[in-house]
Amino acid sequence: MSVNKVERRVRIKKSIRNKISGTSERPRLSVFRSNRAIYAQIIDDTTGKTLVAASSVKLDDASKVNTETSNKVGKEIAAKALELGISQVVFDRSGYLYHGKVKSLAEGAREAGLKF
Repeated sequence: MSVNKVERRVRIKKSIRNKISGTSERPRLSVFRSNRAIYAQIIDDTTGKTLVAASSVKLDDASKVNTETSNKVGKEIAAKALELGISQVVFDRSGYLYHGKVKSLAEGAREAGLKF
């Protein structure tokens, strides 16, 4: 019974998604991390639409993704969300450990004014 990293993350992600869901009053802040970039989007699960999105690809220093870049992405998505009047979200780490880049993105969003 060997389970690789991706299968393990997908299993954890499904477990998390069974427990949380974004509403129009409190949408879901979902994080995706790849080898080259980090992405965040705020989703209303009742309508199935993405309200706001941000990524490290759009930043100037997109060549290197580290905790500093992740923090900037968190601040960017929080600023966009606050423009739309979204102040509270449910954080969805998508099966990633709450550590490093994911934690930095969450802290950046909190610093910029999002509550979760």
